[in-house]
Parts: sequence; C-alpha cells; structure tokens
Amino acid sequence: MSEQQTVSESALIQSKAQQSFGQYMRAWWGRIRSGDLGQLPVVLGLVLICLVFQWANPLFLTPGNLVNLLVQAAPVITIGFGVVIILLLGEIDLSMGYTAGVTAVVIALLLRAPIVIEGVTSVEGFTVPWYLALLLGLLAAVAIGLVQGFFVTVFKLPSFIVTLAGQLALSGVVLLTVKGLGTLSMRDPVILGSTRAFLSPEVGVIFGVVIVVGYAASEIVGRNARRKSGLNAKPIEVIAIQTVVMAAAMALLVIIANQDRGIPVGFVLVMGMLVALGYLTTQTKFGRYLFAVGGNKEAARRAGIAVERIRLYGFMLGSLMAGVGGVFVLARLGSVATSTGGGPLLLNSIAAAVIGGTSLFGGNGKMSSALLGGLIIACVDNGLGLIPNIPADARLILTAGILIISVIVDSLTRRNQARSGVR
Repeated sequence: MSEQQTVSESALIQSKAQQSFGQYMRAWWGRIRSGDLGQLPVVLGLVLICLVFQWANPLFLTPGNLVNLLVQAAPVITIGFGVVIILLLGEIDLSMGYTAGVTAVVIALLLRAPIVIEGVTSVEGFTVPWYLALLLGLLAAVAIGLVQGFFVTVFKLPSFIVTLAGQLALSGVVLLTVKGLGTLSMRDPVILGSTRAFLSPEVGVIFGVVIVVGYAASEIVGRNARRKSGLNAKPIEVIAIQTVVMAAAMALLVIIANQDRGIPVGFVLVMGMLVALGYLTTQTKFGRYLFAVGGNKEAARRAGIAVERIRLYGFMLGSLMAGVGGVFVLARLGSVATSTGGGPLLLNSIAAAVIGGTSLFGGNGKMSSALLGGLIIACVDNGLGLIPNIPADARLILTAGILIISVIVDSLTRRNQARSGVR
C-alpha cells in the first residue's frame, strides 16, 4: 500500500471518528474565541433586557404581561421569518410591511362587517367563508413576491430598488382601497381567534411536551444522519443538556402562561411555522440551495443550481410569510386602516431577523433568529410602554440603536472569523 493511500485512508477514518463530549466542548470554545458566537449573545441580551425592565417596573414579568408579549410579538416574528429567507439570499425586501397590509385589506374586504351609512342603509360584507378569504389574501401576498422576484431575477434589477418601488405601490393600494370606506372592521371569530384565543392549561402542558419531544427527536435524527454520512455529529450528552434546557424553558413558559389566560394560539402557530420553515431550510434541497445561492451565487451557478429560480421562490416564500404576518395584524386590531402595514412594522421585522443573528451579507442565518429577535423587539416596545413618560419616538430610536449594534456585531464577527480562518 502506497504512502498516499495510507494518508487518504487515515483522513477518511479521522473524518468518521466521532467527537467525545470533551472534544466537542473544546471545539465549541474554540469557535467562541474565534468570534463564532452563534445566538449566545442574543439569548443573553434577551435575559438582560427582561431583568432591566423588571427592575424598572415589577409588572413586566407578571403572567398577564408575558402573555401579552407573546401575542404582540407574533406579527413581527412571522414577517421576520420572511426577512430571514430574503437575507439568506443576500437580498432585501422593503415591501414586506405593506405586503402584510395588502393581505389584511383583502381578507378584511372579504369578511368585513356591515357598514351603516347615515343610519339608514348598510353595505353588507361578502358572504365568503373565512378559509377562502384567508387563501385569497395569502395568494395575493405570493403574487406580490412573484412579481417583484420576476423583476429581480429576469431583469437583474437590484432588490432594493424593486422592493422600494413595491413598497410605494402597495402603500398606494392600501390607501386607495381603504380611504373611501373608512376603517374596515372584521369580526370573523376564526381569524380573530389566531391572536385572541388561548390554550387550556391541560392543552398548554401537552403543547410544551410536544415541543420538547419534537426538538429532541429532530436533534437525534440529525445526529444519526451525520454519523451515517461519516461526518462529525453532536455528542448525545450535548443533545441531552440542550433538551433539558429546552424542557426547563418550556415548563417555565407554560406555568407562567397558565397563571393568566394560557398559551396564545398565535404563539402555537408561530412555533409551528418555525418548525416547518426550519425543516425546509435545513433538511431539504431547496433549503441547501438557498444557503448556497446566498453564500456565493456564482459558485452555486457553476455547481448546477438554478440560481434565479431559487431566488424567485425565495421572494415568493418571503412574501407569503409577510402575508401571514398581515393576518396576525388584522386579527389583533380587528380592522384595517390606511396606515395598516406602515409605521415601524417593517423596521421591527428586519430588526428582529438581524438582531437574532441573521447576517445581512447572505448565506448565514436561522429561522430561530426571527423568534429571538422578535421577542427582543416585543420586550423593548412593551417594557418602554410600562415606563411612564417614555414617548413612542423614543421606542423607535432605541430599536434603531439595537439594530445598529447588531449589524456592528455581525460585521465584527465576520471579520474575526475571516482572520482566524473560520471563513
């Protein structure tokens, strides 16, 4: 046997050798020292923010307020999922706020409550079942992503310009549709229930168990898949520790929520989307292509990936998530107005994705980024609202400051990783 063959076989054996718990932890610490902090700063930041606002107002960590936080965060987190998908491609979508607004307007028009005119006559809403109205609203959101993605992929226009134009056009659509009708009210109990219904204590416990068991199962499946492929896999001890931490967090959440109204149905839907999108982006061919295109578009093209098709699908999926966020906005307010989709909604959604750890430079991020970042945004907004004499403009300024800090951290992290050879 030649020396070259011996070296090759040794390398192969080494690649298939599994790390022990100690080796994994030393490698983890090495990544931390090189600047690859992952979502650790986000989690620590979320804990710190909660402690600060609890110190400022003891009402912050009460069960009633924490349940409100979960409801308030649902639209931002959901639209943030869409932002993560677009950022993974290395693109940006500035129209997502008004995409959510248009979706809400379409559904509200189809399900609107009767409008009384001069106390004499009334204009009845359309007799459309809620599921058809929901489907048409979400199809409108997907169509918006299709049109904008078409201009980006076919005409090679910058996504910044295309979606900025889309934002202006969609804001005009919302204004044109709503201004002649006033505020559109919607009273469908199913749509409203997405943010106003809560799980019973027993169902809440089952929900927590399902989340923990599902997390552990997914980690074990992923570990076994890596071992079969001859790749280093996460030691079972690490999975056990992470599962225990997850179980403790879910138990605390369920116990606190059950002291008030219970786990919001909206949060259950958000967690369901997190699982589905997490699987899509990490366990499917489309998800791997999404990261490849965002990481290096030219290399992905040379590898045989249909780059423009993946980018088009990404814009459509991102707009779909913005549309779902619009459903939550409509359900929270029970109505739409000319300002629906405007204001800080887009800023907060982008901030949620970036604060949570998704890179602005493409090819690096997780769906959980939107969840963690959305919770931080909701905590900041809610906590400042509990402090007397803090105006709304101060909340926007503080949110912008947190976003800038997150971008700086992302840039410094990438620089440290490049210097240490991680990237």
